[in-house]
Amino acid sequence: MENPNKPSFEAGPLTSKLVHLALPVRWSFVDRERGGVEAACTYDIHPRGARLVSGRDVNVGDLLMVERGRNRAICQVVWAADPASPLRGQFTVQCVEGRTPWDDELRQMEERYQPVILDGKQRSFAGGFADQNRRRRPRFEVEGQAEVIDGVQRVAGSVQQISEFGARIAAPEVLRPGTDFRLMLNVFDISLALKAQVKYLVENLAMGVEFQEIRIGDRPLLSHVLSKLRTRRVEEFAPVEVVTESLVAAAG
Repeated sequence: MENPNKPSFEAGPLTSKLVHLALPVRWSFVDRERGGVEAACTYDIHPRGARLVSGRDVNVGDLLMVERGRNRAICQVVWAADPASPLRGQFTVQCVEGRTPWDDELRQMEERYQPVILDGKQRSFAGGFADQNRRRRPRFEVEGQAEVIDGVQRVAGSVQQISEFGARIAAPEVLRPGTDFRLMLNVFDISLALKAQVKYLVENLAMGVEFQEIRIGDRPLLSHVLSKLRTRRVEEFAPVEVVTESLVAAAG
C-alpha cells in the first residue's frame, strides 16, 4: 500500500525550491498531553515545509505546531531519520494548516549548488574526469523517484542505479548525450537536487548521467543513501565516456 505520508512530485520538496538555511524554531505536539515546547533548528526549508534538527524523537505521522516568532503552522512529520544513523535527530515536516513560518526568508533566497568533488579535485566540466585513471566508484541498484528538468520541460521517471558521482535514470523521454540538466531524486523518502549531464543512453529507455553539482546541504544525504545501499552492491560503472555508434544514432 502506498504510504500517504511519502513526499510526491506534486506535494513534496522534490519539485519545489529548497534552500539550505539554519533558522531557530520552536515546536510542540498538537496533542498537548505529549509534552511542552521544544527548540529546533531548520536544516533546509521549502514552500511546503522543512527539515528540522531537534533533540527529541518524533514519528512519521505526528502532528506538530511549528513556530518562528509570531508565525506558526500545523505540520505533519513525513520522514524521520534512523536514530542509529549519522542523520539522527533530523526529521522532515510538511505544513497542513497555515503558511510556513519561514516564507519571508525563503522568498529572499535562492538554491545554491557546489561542484561535485572527485578524489580531492574538482571535476572537469569541459568533458570527462579530472583524473582519467581514477579508481571507479561502485554503483548500487535502487528504486526511487526522479524528475528530469530541462529548461521548462519536466519529465517524471525513476532512478534505477546510483553511485557517488552518477546514476542511471529511466524516463519516457530521454535527453541526448552531452545535455546538461537539473535532476531531482527521491530515495528512501530523502530528496536530493543535482545538476547533471547525460553521458550515454541505454536502448533509448534510460540515461547514464554524471553528477556535476549538488545542492548545498544535500551531500550528507547522498552519503546516507549510499551507506544504506552498500549491502546491495552491483558491478562498477562502465566508463561514461564510452558511447557506441548505435546509441549515438538512436539519440539523434
